[in-house]
Amino acid sequence: MAEFTMELNDDQKQVRDWIHGFAADVIRPAAAEWDEREETPWPVIQEAAKVGIYSLDFYAQQFFDPTGLGIPMAMEELFWGDAGIALSIVGTGLAAIGVVANGTEEQIGTWIPQMYGTPDDVKVAAFCSSEPDAGSDVGAMRTRAVYDQAKDEWVLNGTKTWATNGGIANVHIVVAVVDPELGTKGHASFIVPPATPGLSQGQKFKKHGIRASHTAEVVLEDVRVPGSCLLGGKDKLDERLARARERAAAGGGERVKNAAMATFEASRPAVGAMAVGTARAAYEVALDYARTRTQFGRPIIDNQGVAFQLADMRTQIDAARLLVWRASWMAVAGKPFTSAEGSMSKLYASEVAKKVTAQAVQILGGNGFTREYPVERMHRDSAIYTIFEGTSEIQRLVIARTLSGMPIR
Repeated sequence: MAEFTMELNDDQKQVRDWIHGFAADVIRPAAAEWDEREETPWPVIQEAAKVGIYSLDFYAQQFFDPTGLGIPMAMEELFWGDAGIALSIVGTGLAAIGVVANGTEEQIGTWIPQMYGTPDDVKVAAFCSSEPDAGSDVGAMRTRAVYDQAKDEWVLNGTKTWATNGGIANVHIVVAVVDPELGTKGHASFIVPPATPGLSQGQKFKKHGIRASHTAEVVLEDVRVPGSCLLGGKDKLDERLARARERAAAGGGERVKNAAMATFEASRPAVGAMAVGTARAAYEVALDYARTRTQFGRPIIDNQGVAFQLADMRTQIDAARLLVWRASWMAVAGKPFTSAEGSMSKLYASEVAKKVTAQAVQILGGNGFTREYPVERMHRDSAIYTIFEGTSEIQRLVIARTLSGMPIR
């Protein structure tokens, strides 16, 4: 187990600089165009695939960094480039991680390559969990999966929403209810192969921010997938459901629920790192602008009102990164989140991103309000961080419950 440190080693610095170079040279110049087009930036994803950033191998290498800093470092640099394009690049990883975490070796070997395609023919994947009436309340999920034993097929029906790459993906990973009586423990994940009949794209959302990332509904109407597309296999599912029924009968439902919550806790620092990247980008634009913009015969950074804002912005960004790195190290080191440190990092970093980008717009004044300068886009993009992967309100609820031990509602 690596000791916690704030100093990146030489290998990490090399990777950081490589990703930063790609973000500066490829992502940033394309950011405004794809934000305006509100379309998936296929050429940029292809470039990322050619250099090795758009691949499972890249994310696996960062994930298995023994310090825990590989993923947050990569996320910060990519999202420093542009949040919408970066989410298009990393969005497939959500589905891939679901397969790697829950699938068999055969499923991993079969489906992961189809999620990414090749540098000459890139593909994307979608992870479909949220529903119109089941966002933070995953227990309200209605999409059902029923097993047809005669054909060894699962039949899926329902509607998913807020799916990154939903409908345009080559492979969809769909979370569905297989046993309604078990609540969240009665859920399972399914692979929906390319061109499966019954799966269609519903509404494509026109969003406030991250507009280069495709977000849409996914409609499932009698979608039949082979039994081999149940992640982990049916034997494993039957064993898990049997254990859940035994625990529920013994009054152990809350313990199971808390164990599931701990899994979500471990993934939240990555979102915090995305927020740090956007906040840092806006701060750097504001700092450069304040140094060069003159009013009343001097740079505006000479005014305390501006200089103090920049001081606060930088302090908050560094504090957010510290929380993200601490939680990331704790996750890889197997340290329990006894104070909901994962939620703390996501909550604080996402709130900082919204505040810092707003301050950047203010420092640029009228220029900051126009699309001639990137802080306007960064401010719009930052709004997503307090919403997805658990809203700020949910993060506060998780933290409060963890600290108090009480079922706060």
